[in-house]
Amino acid sequence: MKTANFIFLTLLTYLLGISSLAASPKEIAKISGKVADQKGQPIPYANVALISVYGGLIDGAVSDENGIFLIESTKTAKVNLVVSSIGYKTFTSEPFDLAPGLEKNFGDLSIQDEMTGLDEVTVKASRPEIIIEADKTIVNVEGTVMAEGANALDVIGRSPGIFVDSEGNINLNGRTGATVMINDRPTYMSSTDLANFLRSMPADNIKSIEVINNPSARFDAEGAAGVINIQLKKNTVDGVFGNIQVGGQYNGQFAPNAGATLNVKKGKLSTNGTFNYNEFAVYNDLEINRNFTLDQGVSSFKQDSRITSRYKTPSFNGSANYEIGKDQNLGLNVQASSSSDVNNNTSGTVITNPGQAENNFIESLNESDGKRNRLFTNLHYDAKLDTLGTKLSADLDFTIMDTESSALLDNRYWTGAHQSSGTRDRLRTLNDMYYTIFTSKVDLVKPLKGGKVLETGLKGSWVKSDNDLNLSRAQEEGPFELDPNSNRFIYNENVLAAYVTLKGNFNPKLSYQAGLRGEYSDIIGNSVTLNQVNTQEYFNLFPSVFIQHKVSKNYQVVYNANRRITRPNYRLLNPFIYYIDPLTSEQGNPHLTPQYSTNFEMNHVVKGAYQFTLGYSVTEDAFMQVFEQNQEERTTTTFTENFDRTKNANFRAILPFEIKKWWNTSNMVQANYNQFKTQIGQDFLDVDQISYMMRTQQNFTLPKGFKMEVVGMYLSPQIWGQGQIKGFGWVDAGVTKSLMKDKLSLSVNGTDLFRTQVIRAKIDFADIDTGFRQYRSNQGVRFTLRYNFAKGESFRVKSNSGSTDERNRLD
Repeated sequence: MKTANFIFLTLLTYLLGISSLAASPKEIAKISGKVADQKGQPIPYANVALISVYGGLIDGAVSDENGIFLIESTKTAKVNLVVSSIGYKTFTSEPFDLAPGLEKNFGDLSIQDEMTGLDEVTVKASRPEIIIEADKTIVNVEGTVMAEGANALDVIGRSPGIFVDSEGNINLNGRTGATVMINDRPTYMSSTDLANFLRSMPADNIKSIEVINNPSARFDAEGAAGVINIQLKKNTVDGVFGNIQVGGQYNGQFAPNAGATLNVKKGKLSTNGTFNYNEFAVYNDLEINRNFTLDQGVSSFKQDSRITSRYKTPSFNGSANYEIGKDQNLGLNVQASSSSDVNNNTSGTVITNPGQAENNFIESLNESDGKRNRLFTNLHYDAKLDTLGTKLSADLDFTIMDTESSALLDNRYWTGAHQSSGTRDRLRTLNDMYYTIFTSKVDLVKPLKGGKVLETGLKGSWVKSDNDLNLSRAQEEGPFELDPNSNRFIYNENVLAAYVTLKGNFNPKLSYQAGLRGEYSDIIGNSVTLNQVNTQEYFNLFPSVFIQHKVSKNYQVVYNANRRITRPNYRLLNPFIYYIDPLTSEQGNPHLTPQYSTNFEMNHVVKGAYQFTLGYSVTEDAFMQVFEQNQEERTTTTFTENFDRTKNANFRAILPFEIKKWWNTSNMVQANYNQFKTQIGQDFLDVDQISYMMRTQQNFTLPKGFKMEVVGMYLSPQIWGQGQIKGFGWVDAGVTKSLMKDKLSLSVNGTDLFRTQVIRAKIDFADIDTGFRQYRSNQGVRFTLRYNFAKGESFRVKSNSGSTDERNRLD
């Protein structure tokens, strides 16, 4: 590993050295002009952008104090110049051909006052504008009905190809394990903590959602399901800009939430901070029916449980950016959260045995609580090295996270009506985990001849986790004694990576991007209690290719392909045993290896709005949850195993329509073909199925400041590993009222209006015969009261970039 670190530092020094190379000045297109009002007065800080006639941002700038702007670009495209500023109507030029070497001066551009005033200038579109680029789809959320009264998890769940299940797990194009980022920075959270964090983030603070199905080599290779990048609002005011909101949700339990955002700029220093407090309360009604085949006949277990949970998540996200010079910026980002949860699981089980007249009964009470503290810091530097567009950026990230949880499982057993003569046992669990993650990376963007752009970079990450699991048992009222399944597990992971991508154009209608990423991994898992050490060391290459063909003004096709890796969650590698109840346990697997997926996609885009997408992926050593039953002891154990291979083919159609000026609809239909193959114990699993998902979103802009949204969702029956899930659907609706010239808004949303989001599943494989029915109190009502305040002139806050690996693996 010392040799690998030395090589990494050598390459880093080399990369910094080549950044001084520059391309010829003739390769730069220069678009200039001056923005002024109708009276000829300059308009400072206006947004000036080159927008492709086929959709998508090409390049942009902000006018200076005198209204003067200059856009330098190395790209080739047919574009419009678009100028916008708060309080003025948007100006759009005639189309022109952008190419390296072009010099075009628009002179004085006069834009008209927006007579309706500032509050009406903030366009409240009924549905989000979707921009399709070669490597991602951008959903513009800002100013839409979609954002009002919703949270970040809601908005993600309504983006193209994304489905969020009732537990907050994010599925992208039929695949789990999507990587979630905020302003290009990692979240470093488990799936449960991430869901609660996103629930606490108001959608009104979001500018756009970037859905990246097949990420390029610039992104970390981690995450087989792609990347979802949340871009927060960047336009604010010189002085003070912000908002305050309060709200709550009732679904049988009341859960409040509140938040505040403040942005301040003075001179070269721009700062912003957001504090949110969110409670999420849920109850889960769960029915499980298990049949065990014995020599004497079938033994049946019928278990009814109610799990009541409450999560409290206060969080802070703050950043500062200082303009060192005209072409240099230094930024700092701090994310901090301290979440806690309390869970109460009450279950009763009736056991029917062959040849036994009286039933056996088990009554269990599992009470648990946990707390997680997380601190993430990012130090960012970026510089423009020359007038040709050569850019260098560097990031240092440091994350610490500690979790502690305790649980007491109290079980009582009896036969027939003889409850008083039954027996009792107790199991106490103490689980402490501590993580440290350090990452560093550097990226270089280099314009080349002929309008090509070279991107290259290096990254290193060093992860350490320490998990101490203590189990103790007690019989009847006796003392607790240490259980032999207690275990301490220490995990170390070092990953060094390098990448290179090349962007260019074959011709004005055909562009490409090709990249290659290499990652070296060195992993050590040490079970201290078992005196067992597992090591893994491997090097992998991850290629990616994107081709964008603009067939005509109203039709384009985007092709992309890549290879990805997903490493196991740190906790899953710990050979622990965690008891959910006396019949069910979860077990870790120290022999888990990474899964690799190869992905292909072809996206047809018509009129910049209608999408028809074909996708295909093959995953080797895929992670899947496996259920095993012990017929003699009549217990069930779940663990994560590497499947030999899974396949997914999908077709997705996105169809937005404007029915009336006040009524828009966005519709999505997605069909999936899933295949699972693997050996489980002595049996071979080979199953496949075609399933589909439909979503319709109806948006209404009504008189007197009212807006309404109705969302309907349906998922057909589907298979998932050993399991078969029945079809289900639900309907959500919401209404928003604007007050005080849009400074104040009140939103009321109803979820699962008809109480139909019920999940039914069955496992009928080998000797397993188990059925589930679950409802997670999804039916409820949520309200949000939000107040916006602003003072000062428009400006743009820089968006720093942190590393993008190791996230979502803390579960």
